[in-house]
Amino acid sequence: MLYFLLFIAFLKMGLFGFGGGYAIITLIYGEVVSRYHWISTEQFTDIVAISQMTPGPIGINSATYIGYTAAVENGYGVAMGILGSAVATVALVLPSFVIMLALSRVLIRYKDHPRVKCVFAVLRPTVVGMIAAASLLLFFEPGSVNLSTENFGDSTWQISCSLLLFVLAFIGSRFYRMSPIGLLCASALAGLLLF
Repeated sequence: MLYFLLFIAFLKMGLFGFGGGYAIITLIYGEVVSRYHWISTEQFTDIVAISQMTPGPIGINSATYIGYTAAVENGYGVAMGILGSAVATVALVLPSFVIMLALSRVLIRYKDHPRVKCVFAVLRPTVVGMIAAASLLLFFEPGSVNLSTENFGDSTWQISCSLLLFVLAFIGSRFYRMSPIGLLCASALAGLLLF
């Protein structure tokens, strides 16, 4: 039953996750954390961070890790965890593979048609919105920011430091053309020192 649920959940993400891995982070969170409780919010945040640092698309890396973790934490062994990884990964990739295989000739032939351009013009802002939603989800991670009066100073410190790191990383990337690896290492070091 778990493998069927993994397949269906990641198949839905593959079908509706336009714009790549960053755009489907909110879909992944909704299914694996909120709906099925296969992983915790803290594990999800760690998965996103690790998926960004490892080679490959973030969605596929996340699916692989979540499939394994869901199987192992439900009492299956390591071998069945590997099967969970395979099921989740194949389910995520399958819709894109089938759609691109079926539509590749049509898209190449009609890519300059006004209606096709119109569809892509509508999809672009949708993708930007999904990426923004994923960023806000990770920034305001449930349970990480406690705005009660006794912890308000700690929350303000976390939010202020996170915003400062974001601005500095943006400036370093945009205006000084700093290496993403250097920015990642500097941000990790700053996170260790500040938090």
